[in-house]
Amino acid sequence: MSRFFFPKWANKALPIGVLFGLGPFGTAVAGGLWYYGTDKHLSVGYAPKQPVPFSHKLHAGDMGMDCRYCHSTVEKAAFAAVPPTQTCMNCHTAIRATSEKLEAVRKSWVDDKPIEWVKVHNLPDYAYFDHSAHLNAGVGCESCHGRIDQMAVVQQKQPLSMGWCLECHRDPSQHLRDPKDVTKMGLLEESQKTGKPMSRPADAPKPIPPQHCSGCHR
Repeated sequence: MSRFFFPKWANKALPIGVLFGLGPFGTAVAGGLWYYGTDKHLSVGYAPKQPVPFSHKLHAGDMGMDCRYCHSTVEKAAFAAVPPTQTCMNCHTAIRATSEKLEAVRKSWVDDKPIEWVKVHNLPDYAYFDHSAHLNAGVGCESCHGRIDQMAVVQQKQPLSMGWCLECHRDPSQHLRDPKDVTKMGLLEESQKTGKPMSRPADAPKPIPPQHCSGCHR
């Protein structure tokens, strides 16, 4: 009886099978780990290139536009709405109407197709976050987004991790301000420098943020 169980051609077939079988599988596993196993797209400093070079420094900072003009649902919905092209064209039909930088905006308007903005602050699907609950409690935009009014290019300033959220939920006092000032920039920065809490009405209800799992994982 022959001591060999496989024919000689199997010596060549095995590496070919590994190459064309395990190769794509290994690539898929590596790609999945790169995307889901790291915070490459969910990290502090993340500042993706946008289809339109919109400057928050110019609009919210130099011009003093209120955040809610563009993010109109932030006080009444879980999500801060991304402004439709109509919002941009309210001004830019007359202001910088022929600027090359706004070509994508004009094309979006003519074609009736939304601008494909790249999301910067991207929470995992298993985490629930309600913008309106935080703003109505008196947590300002800069607590999570930083000095957005100084950013020509928006970047993520906080880790948005569970530990970071819980740190605030356990003691939100340092982030609470008068709810009417939630979009006002620099108040938190000044409070951190002076060590004095931000101004808040004496009769403002004290929020009790959830610390149990179902508060954010629903």
